[in-house]
Amino acid sequence: MKKYIGFLALAFLFAGHAQAAYTEQEQENKRKVLEFFEQGLNQKNFDKAAPYLGERYVEHNPNGEDGPEGFRKFVSFLKQHFPDSRSEVKQVFVDGEIVILHVKNTGRDEGVTLAIIEIFRLENGKIIEHWDAIQTVPKTASNANGMFLGD
Repeated sequence: MKKYIGFLALAFLFAGHAQAAYTEQEQENKRKVLEFFEQGLNQKNFDKAAPYLGERYVEHNPNGEDGPEGFRKFVSFLKQHFPDSRSEVKQVFVDGEIVILHVKNTGRDEGVTLAIIEIFRLENGKIIEHWDAIQTVPKTASNANGMFLGD
């Protein structure tokens, strides 16, 4: 019997580590980035996205400008040139102050789907830095795996 109790205790201990939950701060960072992303990129509403930005906002995409004003210009560009652009967040990863989104984007160019990795860094609860990597989803692939989990 003692042997089984010891085994159960070890199994419970390891299961807890395998299923580690996000901290409260990480959950809050995730919520803020998702809301910022929805308001800014999908709704194209800078005013509703802006409260999530820090006074200092560093943009690492070479086509974007730094600062909240740079993000305002990007939202305006999207609204004007790609009003039907829609980004579906397929996965979210959080590690402390870093939130990573795996995104499926459509509506920019007819028949074109983009796979985008968005990386945000928060400080004191505000988004202060952004990186992205964008890849066109090909019409045909050398495998049947798909570019998104579950596709």
